[in-house]
Amino acid sequence: MSGQPPNDTPLDVVEMPEPLPSHVLRRTTDPTSLPRAKGDSTVAFVGQDRAIDAIAFGTTIRKYGFNLFVLGPRGSGRHSAVRDVLEKRAPEEAPPDDWVYVNNFQTPHKPRAIRLPVGTAIRFRDAMDALVADLGVALPALFESDEYKARRGAIDEEAQSKQEDLFEGLNEKARSKSISIMRTPMGFGFAPQRNGEAIKPEVFQALEQAERDRIQGDIEALQAELRDILNQLPRFEKDRRDRIRALNKEMATGTVMVEIAEVAEQFSDVTPITDFLEQVSTDVVENVEAFLETEAQAQAAAMPIAPSLTDRNPRLKRYTVNVMVGSDGVEEPTGAPIVFETNPTYQNIIGRVEHAAQMGALVTDFTMIKPGALHQANGGYLVVDVRELLMQPGAWEGLKRSLRSGEIQITSVSQQLGLSSTAALEPDPIPLSVKVVLVGDRMLYYLLHAQDPEFAELFKVQADFDDDVDRSDDTAANYVGMIVGLAAKEKLRPIDPTGLARLFDEAARLADDAEKLTLRVGAVTDILQEADHWASEEGNHEINAGHVERAVTERDRRGGRLRERIQEQALRETVLIDTDGAVVGQVNGLSVLSLGDQRFGKPSRITARVRMGTGKVVDIEREVELGGPLHSKGVLILSGYLSARYARDLPVSLSASLVFEQSYGGVDGDSASSAELYALLSALSGVPIKQSFAVTGSVNQFGEVQAIGGVNEKIEGFFDLCEARGLTGDQGVLIPVANVKHLMLRDRVVAACREGQFAVHAVETIDQGIEILTGVSAGGSAPDSGFAAGSINGLVETRLVNFAQARRAFGSRDLGESDKIA
Repeated sequence: MSGQPPNDTPLDVVEMPEPLPSHVLRRTTDPTSLPRAKGDSTVAFVGQDRAIDAIAFGTTIRKYGFNLFVLGPRGSGRHSAVRDVLEKRAPEEAPPDDWVYVNNFQTPHKPRAIRLPVGTAIRFRDAMDALVADLGVALPALFESDEYKARRGAIDEEAQSKQEDLFEGLNEKARSKSISIMRTPMGFGFAPQRNGEAIKPEVFQALEQAERDRIQGDIEALQAELRDILNQLPRFEKDRRDRIRALNKEMATGTVMVEIAEVAEQFSDVTPITDFLEQVSTDVVENVEAFLETEAQAQAAAMPIAPSLTDRNPRLKRYTVNVMVGSDGVEEPTGAPIVFETNPTYQNIIGRVEHAAQMGALVTDFTMIKPGALHQANGGYLVVDVRELLMQPGAWEGLKRSLRSGEIQITSVSQQLGLSSTAALEPDPIPLSVKVVLVGDRMLYYLLHAQDPEFAELFKVQADFDDDVDRSDDTAANYVGMIVGLAAKEKLRPIDPTGLARLFDEAARLADDAEKLTLRVGAVTDILQEADHWASEEGNHEINAGHVERAVTERDRRGGRLRERIQEQALRETVLIDTDGAVVGQVNGLSVLSLGDQRFGKPSRITARVRMGTGKVVDIEREVELGGPLHSKGVLILSGYLSARYARDLPVSLSASLVFEQSYGGVDGDSASSAELYALLSALSGVPIKQSFAVTGSVNQFGEVQAIGGVNEKIEGFFDLCEARGLTGDQGVLIPVANVKHLMLRDRVVAACREGQFAVHAVETIDQGIEILTGVSAGGSAPDSGFAAGSINGLVETRLVNFAQARRAFGSRDLGESDKIA
């Protein structure tokens, strides 16, 4: 039948090429070839010269916007490197000035920020606390003195005398007119009298009318005079209070001046403090009653009360000092501060104003202003993890706003968003001079660069940490030094040469490259710590290769549940994967699953079906929206390869379908495109593919097999399945030649290959791969003669030509039927 591959054409059988030798499958390190560690066993940042130089540059340049973003993979030593560079540089810099907030006596809701010389803030705060305490003793004692009591008594007596004189004059007038003045609960009362006794009402009514009118007139005149006297009493009282206040000021001024002079003498060279003390002196004299109230409360209290004057009377907090930045006073501050903020909330970065509940309301004052990381790092360095920063509401915008303005303005998030209408403190902004170092991964760096226009303006220096370093003699000594330094830093056992060599090999494995060593210091440290544990279990004083091997093996075992379950499904034939025999249009593909810190290979069956059609290769994964864009791209490349290589003078008359069998999740990546092409070529040629092989590698339109990722895990995934079923010596994996340099297979795989029980073949082209998979020659092509008969390519082209002819005949038949109908 037209369109079927010819069955009578003899196949051009070829011999199986030699697989890769075992020494290529894993580059091992000779323990005797490793150099001694250099230096003093400190952790060196091997291969990170560019990043370290960038950090050094970013920390030395003092221009606007030259803050740092340290990017790289987690565990690459980013934080350690930043800390190391900063701890070497910061001590060489001048320590920053101290900062305090004090009361603003004119506008209390706007506390004043004062810059003070280094080491002054704490002493100033303590001096002010001592001043308040001293005044709390001296002023009450002063106002209990005989002199004060005498002068105060004279003022009171004089005021009392004035009142009594007025009332006595009024009484004299009333007596002269036979009228008595009486005090009643309702106020003053007037009554006529006879012979020194008040006249009874009935007697008064019996008097003649003229007499009664005269008495009534006298009473009204006296009442008017009494009103005048009573109106003068508040003025007399105010005069008394003014005189007492003036006396208090006069008496207090001397004491206050003496006490404040002692404080001023300690800070005579600090102008902001002496200016503030002048204001304090004036305010204390004006509000001396606050100290007297505190003493009176202490004497009247039935229970013990707080020892601090400011706790007894919040009014006295106005004279205290709120230290925002200042040394503890125990040691002289040296160098610029380095702050690692691990919880970068908005309040922890910018600072906050706290509140206290009082009588059902929230109250605050300048003493409740708390510093943020920017205050603590001002004049030095602030290191923040950018992921943590971006997760906190308002923190990123608050940091940028401070860097742009060059000052720290403490406001709440609600105020920034305009959601708060209540009265709030407005502290003076504090000038900002800080070098911010953000640490994060590359994705966040590039996202911020693309999406935030202010990011490039504020973070102009990037320090990019490499993932790996060349595995060479030049780097070996430094890498050994890094390992020895890590062991010393973590207080682990010494590691012997065999352990170093095994760790070198594992570092190459982690780098996915036999010619590289990973720079993920965290991963190397984890292996070292686990190896130290196993050395301890065995009672060894050194870490050797066996301990490192056990650490790696046990880690794989702990995370191997899912890998074992997937393999079990294949062994029980729940998932169909053949490892022997030969099938047309079917091939074993390989993929990598990454779950947590575990990566392992997973074999999958890929099948292809072909028939005459319009030249379309159907990707079933894409049709049902399980295939990603990269996988779909790989399938489209197959169409380009087929149409450009076979029967080029005829229209492509093929209809083909490709699918990952028993795939129930998304499929992406083009690493299976060569396997899909092999399945197509097998289906078209009718030549079966050996199921003892699995395939990985992408392909381009010229039939060249290209490199893929996860080559070690893919090989080991198929090997594990074959080993579980029993190695036959015919099983193996096809990989791209470009991936040979990435091979760092486990020892058991290398041993099986050395014994001829398993094989790894490296191919450059699809022709090489199809020959290994089928045992039939691919068949070269000449410009005029075409493909060799009996070759895979010859059979494929014959099949496609047959499809085209059948399609043409089918089209002609349809046209003839149309003419008859017409």
